[in-house]
Formats: sequence, structure tokens, C-alpha cells
Amino acid sequence: SSRWLELHACTPTSLLAALVLYVTACRLRVWCGEALFCGSTQQTARKMQPRTLLALLLASACDALVAPARRRPGRVALRAASLEFSKYQGLGNDFLLVDNRDAAAPKATPAQAQRLCDRHFGVGADGVIFVMPGDAAHDFRMTIYNSDGSEPEMCGNGIRCLAAYLGELGAAGAPRGGGEAFTIATGAGPIVPLVLPDGRITVDMGEPVLDGPAVPCALAPTDGARVVDAPLEAAGREYRVTAVSMGNPHSVAFVDDAAAVDLAVTGRAVEVNTAAFPEKVNAEFVDVVDAAHVNMVVWERGCGVTLACGTGACAVAVAGVLTGRTERTCEVMLPGGPLSIEWRKSDNHVYMTGPAEFVFRGTAELA
Repeated sequence: SSRWLELHACTPTSLLAALVLYVTACRLRVWCGEALFCGSTQQTARKMQPRTLLALLLASACDALVAPARRRPGRVALRAASLEFSKYQGLGNDFLLVDNRDAAAPKATPAQAQRLCDRHFGVGADGVIFVMPGDAAHDFRMTIYNSDGSEPEMCGNGIRCLAAYLGELGAAGAPRGGGEAFTIATGAGPIVPLVLPDGRITVDMGEPVLDGPAVPCALAPTDGARVVDAPLEAAGREYRVTAVSMGNPHSVAFVDDAAAVDLAVTGRAVEVNTAAFPEKVNAEFVDVVDAAHVNMVVWERGCGVTLACGTGACAVAVAGVLTGRTERTCEVMLPGGPLSIEWRKSDNHVYMTGPAEFVFRGTAELA
């Protein structure tokens, strides 16, 4: 009865304070005395400011909501979805490869791919490639998201990495020339990589598109419908560019020293010049060593500076022939290493040969 009289005599503020102190003490496993409303607890509560009481109440309420999920048997905290991948690189152009053969939609969104590609806060890559189910005419379909979340039509280094990854998955291609060939559906049409016995991969990249509006390029044609060595201003300097599409658009500029080009300034200026290239463009800068060897650097649309670009190397070889600078077969030296490119006269197709190497496997949580 004496305890009831003490409780009855308390003000509402004191009662609330005492309750808060009790709940907080319980959460922290602190011993506050032998009874709920002991004298020391009431005295402490009367001295507290209402603002402090409210803060304690909110903290206790939040803890009360969270604690049961931590303590109740059988309750498991929700986890983010995870994504298994293998990382491959082709001359330093690196990609996360995902086995997506069991689903019609990519297992990561463009925004999630962008976070995965971040080299400081993610796994780090130039893009994420999904091996999608094929159809009657294609063994598989390739979907790729760039490091900025955009989706290009195709990627030359990426499709070599995809072909190497198919070996990891145990997929068997059609026997051809001592190797295995796969027919891959892409946004640029069907592409056929051939895995050679020495591990290198030759890719039939198809015919180059040279008609200016089809590249697409809005510069005035200089050779029939072609845009060859046409003037283009970028970062305060005039360049002569040749427009080529290898399923994705390229601007090829021949310069005295490719390594001296400030790609972050000039390359980006060319990429985003939508007055000249309505869908933006991959910007290659090339110096010629001789008719069979060139050096190339690249600013890739949607990626920025990369160590290699397969479709870019193909576009460079085509531009070299169109401008009389190179032969139909040449070695294109990129910062990441060489690619052998042939623009075959017999079928007008461009063939690219180069490596694709496994780096590591992993699992990442998707935010």
C-alpha cells in the first residue's frame, strides 16, 4: 500500500521519467534497485528535463522494436540479394561476368552494375556482362552495362572475355579450325568468337558501317557518304576524324603522338559532342609507326579512359585503310597490350585476335 501511495503522489512527468529509466536500464542490463519505483529513481526522474526524457523514451522505443528481432529464436535479419561473378580482363579492359542463363532479365540493374564497377566502393570493373539465354539462331545473348550504368550495343574486349567465361561454365562451341566457335546475339547483331587452342580468341566482328548518318555522324561527308579525315574541333584544337561504326560509333583521329593526348579533356570533348555524334562516340587517337603497326589510346563512351577497346582497335584499322595510312592487317598497340586486326577484303569483315584472362571469382551483395 505504501508503494501505491508513492505512485499515486507522482506527477505524470515523474511517472514517464521513471518508466523511461526503467526500460532503458533493462535494455542496458543495469541494476536500478530492488523495486520499480524506488525513491532514488523518483528523485532522479524529477530532476530530468522534459527534452532529455523524450530522447530517452525514443531511444528505448527504438531499441524495443529492434531487440526482439535480435533475440527471438527463429528470427533472421533480412540480407541483400547477392550476385556471383567471375572477373576477366582483356588487355586490362576488365569485366564482371555473370551467368544469367537461367533468367530472361539481367540479375543486376544498371544502377547496381554502376556501383559494382566503382573501383573504390565496389568490386571495380569497366563493365558488367551477363550471359543471357540464346535462341534458335544464337548460342547465347550478351547484355552489358558500362561502368556509368549505360548499355552499349557491343564490346570487343568484352565479347572475348565472354567467350573465355563460357569455357569456365562448361559450354561447348561448334568445332572450327581446331577451336570452338560460339554465335552470340548482341545489340550490334550476331558476333562469332572463336576460342583458339592457344587460348587467344579471334572474333568475327562483321562488316564496318561507314555511311555517315548510319554511324551515326552528323559531320559533312568527305568521301561519298563517308566521313573520312573530316575536321572536328575539340578542346580548342582541330582534329581530322574518320567515323566508323563496329556496331557502336567511333571517331578516329590520327595524331603525331597518341600518348600526348589529354584524354580526360580532349577525349571527353569528342565523346559528348552530340552536334557531331548524336549518340555520343568512342574517341580514338592514333599515331602510325608503319603500315603494319599503330599506337592507340581511347576515351570510351560511358567508361572514360580504358587500357584497351576492341571495337576501337577495329575502327582504327578500318580508318587506317580508308586514309591510306595502314595495310589491311595491322597490329594495334594499346596501353594494355596488342591486338591483331584484319579487315579482310574477301568478305569485308573485320577480324580481331587477342587474349582474355581470368582474374578471380567472387560474390557481391546488391544494394
